[in-house]
Amino acid sequence: MNVTEPLLLGIDEGTTAVKASLFDLGLRPLAEARRPVATAHPAPGWVEQDPLEVLAAVEEAVAEVLAPAGDEPPVLAGLAHQGESVLAWDARTGAPLTPIVVWQDKRQEDLLELVGAEAVSRSGLPLDPYFSAGKLAWLLANDAAVGRARESGTLRMGTVDAFLADRLAGRFATDLSTASRTQLLALGGRNWDEGLLGAFSLRRDWLPALGPSFGALGELRSAAWPRPVALRAQLVDQQAALAGSGAVATGLAKATYGTGVFVLARTDGPQAARGLLPTVAWAGEDGQVAHALDGGVFTAGSLLEWLAGDLGLAGDPAQLAAQAARVPDSAGVRLLPALAGLGSPWWEPGARGVIAGLHGGVRPGHLARAALEGIAQRVADIVEAMSAQVALERLLVDGGLTNDETLLQIQADALGIELAVGRADATALGAAMLAGVGGGALGSLEEAAALLGAARTVRPQTSETERRLARARWREFVRAAARL
Repeated sequence: MNVTEPLLLGIDEGTTAVKASLFDLGLRPLAEARRPVATAHPAPGWVEQDPLEVLAAVEEAVAEVLAPAGDEPPVLAGLAHQGESVLAWDARTGAPLTPIVVWQDKRQEDLLELVGAEAVSRSGLPLDPYFSAGKLAWLLANDAAVGRARESGTLRMGTVDAFLADRLAGRFATDLSTASRTQLLALGGRNWDEGLLGAFSLRRDWLPALGPSFGALGELRSAAWPRPVALRAQLVDQQAALAGSGAVATGLAKATYGTGVFVLARTDGPQAARGLLPTVAWAGEDGQVAHALDGGVFTAGSLLEWLAGDLGLAGDPAQLAAQAARVPDSAGVRLLPALAGLGSPWWEPGARGVIAGLHGGVRPGHLARAALEGIAQRVADIVEAMSAQVALERLLVDGGLTNDETLLQIQADALGIELAVGRADATALGAAMLAGVGGGALGSLEEAAALLGAARTVRPQTSETERRLARARWREFVRAAARL
């Protein structure tokens, strides 16, 4: 390795853990570190995290991967974050005023009924508690510390990346990909929309400035690190995974399997589609904006963790998946993975998880397989909706759950198309790739994607007739289960 060449650092601030990965300019991994982050559920529908725990996890994970590198060579960092999650903090001290309200949180459902769907139509997004704006409005209306900061003029509010950038880089800013997830950016817009801000009683001066997703974004500094790190990318984790999967050209699509499953397909421009979300993929310093369509399954890895840990069906999710591999089918059991409501294309935030078809012959392996089938069918719901807008011949897949061969085969059979299996942790990889482009070490995202190499493939094994019948039965089940 040429020590004068910069290294690329990808920071993935995810829902269950912070991961830091160091790569050389060939995108070969050099070091990685992981710090788990606790999630609390203080009331039904509430999902929270401690902002200082997340900040410490970032500092510790980055410190671990930087330590072997010493003072040289230079490092270009990309920060990916969990999208719609928000908090408030004090502008003078940087101290958090609230917990992080995680993207899965539903506490603002009643508030959204007062806002009304027509008021947010400019965003191109459905009125749903998933997005950041309702969470911010709820904190403003209900949190006493937020109210005091508002009166004193020291209130800052925003997504987790803006908090981390403020604390570590002195930069109170986020990017357009993040703004497109808040419901405060008009479709095709480049700045906070006054009409949408008004719908949620929010003010522009409380929110971070909007900038590019990659470019010269300042320096990250921490007492835990041997030296400052150049921040050269900052964007939503799923958009980072889109780049890390290699889906950088129009018409390519990826699915990232983690806490949830998120499917993104690159499009030519801002494009609304029934049941799907128009989103910014990334924006460069030159003003060029790439767009995508998005659909999310809000419960995937978290479902397996719940079944294994909380219900005690297995020692951990990996053991649960192993049980699924030991049975040929689910013995008639169906499972709707809706512990946090139903996302695209159904958009039923009040839906709850449902297990149906239980009988005396059902064993844990059948429940495990039904869970994998439910996740795969929900992904198929989204890909089916996307296929009406983008012709998809294969799906690029990544994320921790793609280490399970049983899930991959079930998914290929549910879709009827080929899966191209990429690296498991495409989010940190994509953040590092964008940092390389933003820092001038890589010529373009296309050049970076060419370094990823060929992915292995998983092909469908069931007939098209069987697949169509299974899809019809699944849709019937969802329509019935969502009304329970």
